[in-house]
Amino acid sequence: MLRGLRKGAGAIAALEDDLRREMYVFIRGQGRPVSRDEAADQVGISRKLAAFHLDKLVERGLLKAHYARLPGRGGRGAGRSSKLYEPSDLEVDVSIPERRYDIVGKIMVEALNEESGEPPREAARRIAHDRGRAIGEEVKAELRLRPPGSERALAVAEETLDRYGYEPYRVGDETSLRNCPFHDLSRRAPELVCGMNREFIDGFLRGLGNDSVEAALEPTPGECCVKLRAK
Repeated sequence: MLRGLRKGAGAIAALEDDLRREMYVFIRGQGRPVSRDEAADQVGISRKLAAFHLDKLVERGLLKAHYARLPGRGGRGAGRSSKLYEPSDLEVDVSIPERRYDIVGKIMVEALNEESGEPPREAARRIAHDRGRAIGEEVKAELRLRPPGSERALAVAEETLDRYGYEPYRVGDETSLRNCPFHDLSRRAPELVCGMNREFIDGFLRGLGNDSVEAALEPTPGECCVKLRAK
């Protein structure tokens, strides 16, 4: 649950400090690696203090660092290499409750780019099922699962779907999903998005090697449209 919050909290907290935020914005705008001296001069602090804040940004994944000679310095007498900083590839996206529009977007792009002759809706559902199955197979291999029975499959599904933002909870023999990671899109196109969602979860269960748990399409106000239960 709240994958984006867990992933992004440290990075966001690092940018709460005015000096770090100013240095980070400065470095992002340069389009090249920046030295400690440059960053220090930009915000008007000592080189030592700048190094402390820059290394905190590296620690939180916002910057990456390497040693190299500054541009224009080379050959004998050029001095030691300097520690240079540049933006990392980290993307921070925090949503509460969690949304995963990236999953739907990738499925739709793949469906539209295919030349299978299928209508895009059918292709999207098939691709969603295949994507879910691939994740299920990865989890099965990671846990070294034999084909699981209903109870084990539900437990593994709950743990995995929680990581994808579904916020699962159990009532008796049925698992419901408190959050829809595709909420806004499902409101705009419920038949398409809910159908993809069901196929994604069904594919995951089949990837685990389970045939005794169904992913049923049962829209419930305020919750995800899918419920999991033993057949």
